[in-house]
Amino acid sequence: MSPYGITVPFDAPLSEHKALYNEIADLGYTDAWSGESNGADGLTPLILAAAWEPRLRVGPAILPAYTRSPALMAQSAASLAQAAPGRCAFGIGTSSDVIVERWNGVPFDEPYKKTRDMVRFLKKALAGEKIDEEFDTFTVRGFKLAMRLAEPPPILVAALRPGMLRMAGREADGAIINWLSPDDVKKVAPEVGADKEIVARIFVCPNEDKDTVRAAGKFAVAAYLNVEVYAKFHEWLGRGDDLAGMWKHWKDGDRKAATAAIPDHVVDDLIVHGSPDECRAKIQRYVDNGVTTPVLAVLPFGVDTMTAVRALAPI
Repeated sequence: MSPYGITVPFDAPLSEHKALYNEIADLGYTDAWSGESNGADGLTPLILAAAWEPRLRVGPAILPAYTRSPALMAQSAASLAQAAPGRCAFGIGTSSDVIVERWNGVPFDEPYKKTRDMVRFLKKALAGEKIDEEFDTFTVRGFKLAMRLAEPPPILVAALRPGMLRMAGREADGAIINWLSPDDVKKVAPEVGADKEIVARIFVCPNEDKDTVRAAGKFAVAAYLNVEVYAKFHEWLGRGDDLAGMWKHWKDGDRKAATAAIPDHVVDDLIVHGSPDECRAKIQRYVDNGVTTPVLAVLPFGVDTMTAVRALAPI
C-alpha cells in the first residue's frame, strides 16, 4: 500500500486515542505524524500510537533542533525507534523564531547550521558511535547512546528554500515540506534530489462550501505566511505579488486588512477543499509531482475532524 498519512493527535484526550489509531489503520491510513508547537509534545502521541496500533508508521514532523539538547535528541529518536522498530522516521527542523525564541527562550541563531549539526550528530549517535566533537553550533564530549538499535530510523529535515532542501537531500534521508501547492512541488522536489523521501503536510478540508473554507483559510494563511521563514519561502515560490498586500497590512498592525488582502486563489492553491473525491484527486497531484508521503492535516472549517478523516480515507 502506498503511504498515506494523517496528522495526530486528534481533538480528544490522548488517553482516548487508542480507538482512533485503530480506526485510522482500518481505514487505510499508513502513517501517523505529529508536530510540536503549543499542544501535545511531538513524541508522546507517537509512542502511544506505536504501542496501540502496530500497523502505523510514526514520525514527528517536526521536532525543533533547538529545544532538545543533542544527547536528549538522540535519546528521543532512539526511544521512538525502539517503540516502533522498522516503522518510524524522525523529523527535525529549525521550527521558527516564535516557537524557539519567544516561547522557549532559546536564541534562534544560525538555523541552517544548527539543523545540519543536529542531523550529523544524530547519524553518528544512532549508529552507536561515541561522540567527542566540536560542531559549529554545539560541542559534545564523550557521549555514547546506551540503547542499541537494530535499525536506526531515517532522519528527515523540514525544509522550505533551496539551501535547506539541498541539505536535507545531502545530509539526511529526505525532506518534510508544507504550505505549498501541488504545482509548487515541481519546484521544491528536485532540490532534494532523487531517491529521497519527501513528506508533505497537506492542509485539507472536505467541504464544498467555498466561501466558508476561503474565509477561515485566510486566517490560517495569515497566521503562517507572516512568519519570516514562510514569507521568504513564498517569495521564492513566486507569490510575492499575491501576498504583498497582506504583508504590508500585517506589518502596519492591521490584521483585518491583512486577512482581507489575501486572494481567494491563494487559499485554493494552499488548502485542499471540495468534495472528498475532489480532495483525493488534488492530493494525488502532490504525489504525481514528487511527494512520496502525503500527510493530511484536516482543517475543521465547517466540518467535524473525525468525519473528515473518515471521508478522506484511501479505502
